[in-house]
Amino acid sequence: MRVLVTGGAGFIGSHLSDALIERGDEVMVVDDLSGAGREYLNPKADFVQFDIRSEDVAELIRQRRPDAISHHAAQMSVSRSVREPLFDEDVNVKGSLNLLEAARQVGARFIFASTGGALYGETGNRPTPESHRAWPVSPYGVSKLAFEHYLHCYRVEHQLSFAALRYANVYGPRQNPHGEAGVVAIFCLKLLAGQDAVINGDGLYYRDYVHVDDVVTANLMALDSEVVGHFNVGTGQEASVNEVFAALVSELKVDAHAKHGPARSGDLRAASLDSSLFQRTVGWQPQISLVKGLADTARWFQERHQNAG
Repeated sequence: MRVLVTGGAGFIGSHLSDALIERGDEVMVVDDLSGAGREYLNPKADFVQFDIRSEDVAELIRQRRPDAISHHAAQMSVSRSVREPLFDEDVNVKGSLNLLEAARQVGARFIFASTGGALYGETGNRPTPESHRAWPVSPYGVSKLAFEHYLHCYRVEHQLSFAALRYANVYGPRQNPHGEAGVVAIFCLKLLAGQDAVINGDGLYYRDYVHVDDVVTANLMALDSEVVGHFNVGTGQEASVNEVFAALVSELKVDAHAKHGPARSGDLRAASLDSSLFQRTVGWQPQISLVKGLADTARWFQERHQNAG
């Protein structure tokens, strides 16, 4: 299979590129390197440095005619989307639509990295299924949902094949401190540097943390299937920020105590995803427990810290 991965130099995209190449697929990576350097680029991938909003990337798709596009490039910061909603819309809607129109022209299947918590918001129905109404309260969530509607439209009008994967809080090796689930990377980096890791508010904010390896498996299964629609990708389990902090302190064996700062305005108290639809449809289910995943992630950051020193 010939797969174009946007955002393939970043956290999730680089892991996915590695997995695709390992199983023998031909991989093209498009990334503007604004959120990552070249460190995680697989040398066996055909890399092109393009902005997804450019005509160049649309022309690349028309020339190379990939079988599928896995779209992970994005403006991924909720807080930035609030500060700069026009920029968020420009990247996450217009940039994505630029790719989608080119995908339509060549008949490529489209796999979209969407979001769960930012779409559903605070719900009384947890873990939250796809059937729950989506009324996002951040421009980031609005832009992700808007593009899901474009995907549906292109399915109806042009018979385009797509799957929108609504991620829970993805964490793991290579994670950067930005985006929805950046708290794991932030804690690791601060603790290893001997700096205070500040917990916003009381730390009793509960999230569904899913390991990047499980997310990669979800993407591979979506690429290999013909399922169409939007699907949650999460564990259905919730852990508090305080629990994540304590687990990382224990694994890194550092002398650190929780330091609490002001609560962030707009933070959801709790969010988790019901992924049973995706499990029934393609057979996916998470394999990595939070305990094991946090331990592996902490060790990865620790090794990087030691090598850098």
